[in-house]
Amino acid sequence: MIHARIAGTGSYLPQKILTNFDLEKMVDTSDLWIRERTGIEQRHIAADGETTVDMAERAARAALDMAGCRPQEVDFIAFGTTTPDMVFPNCGVLLQARLGCRGAPAFSLETACSGFMYALSIADKFVRTGEAKRALVIGAETLSRIVDWNDRSTAVLFGDGAGAVLLEPADSPGIISTHLHADGTYRNLLYCGGGMDLSQTRRTIAMSGNEVFRVAVGTLGRAIEETLRANGVERSDLNWLVPHQANLRIIQATARRLDLPMERVITTVQEHGNTSAASVPLALDTAVRAGRIKRGELLLLEAFGGGFTWASGLVRY
Repeated sequence: MIHARIAGTGSYLPQKILTNFDLEKMVDTSDLWIRERTGIEQRHIAADGETTVDMAERAARAALDMAGCRPQEVDFIAFGTTTPDMVFPNCGVLLQARLGCRGAPAFSLETACSGFMYALSIADKFVRTGEAKRALVIGAETLSRIVDWNDRSTAVLFGDGAGAVLLEPADSPGIISTHLHADGTYRNLLYCGGGMDLSQTRRTIAMSGNEVFRVAVGTLGRAIEETLRANGVERSDLNWLVPHQANLRIIQATARRLDLPMERVITTVQEHGNTSAASVPLALDTAVRAGRIKRGELLLLEAFGGGFTWASGLVRY
């Protein structure tokens, strides 16, 4: 039986840093207010002309290098993003052209902050069925271009970045299971208008923060329980929780529900804010390269995004 394992991870953050103190000069807020409510200390902002695919390429090549895989060997690309370079061609195709793996399936999908997890689930199934040997999974965003920098409730939250993993076949499970969900009845709580609907004048992120927090905490808790139950795994069996890096309070609430000490939770939100689809692979790569996450350890990944969409997965790294 074929399984998929993570062979390499990679990430990229733009050079420009916007600190809480910088935001104090732009909007009615303070470093203390931001840190107490979100845990965020700074966020990275894409340079002029730097695109989602530019960042994704950097993350992808880092993952390929770790895996010892040549770009031409990639035969599947799944790219999660809400901030594509173009309406079409999609970001997956644009990345494919840069890597030189012509002819392989390449596509983007848009499920907001759950985008990487959705992409991971799809890529896993292609590897399991033998239709892909080297599957590249990306999460990348330039959220700074859809943020209203006059709205303190959202301007403090978001940043830009990219993360990637390379999947390859394995004899034992690496991606043990993934679980995807959505509920479109919550669409008005977290959204960005625009697209082809020209009647929507708001083309920046809008969020009802308190309601999003309440729904996210409860939903993620249930998603995690579903994942553990589906695999007959106890909370104590987990080595690491690798959560969506949206808000430190949400992460802490999720850890409490799992009875996991924060020492076993990967947190990078303080360094880059909410990078949406990029945040889970960013956190994963950071922990792997720091030597915290080691081969053979059991990880629980989760994400929650606008729509609402949410996803979880159990991974043996």
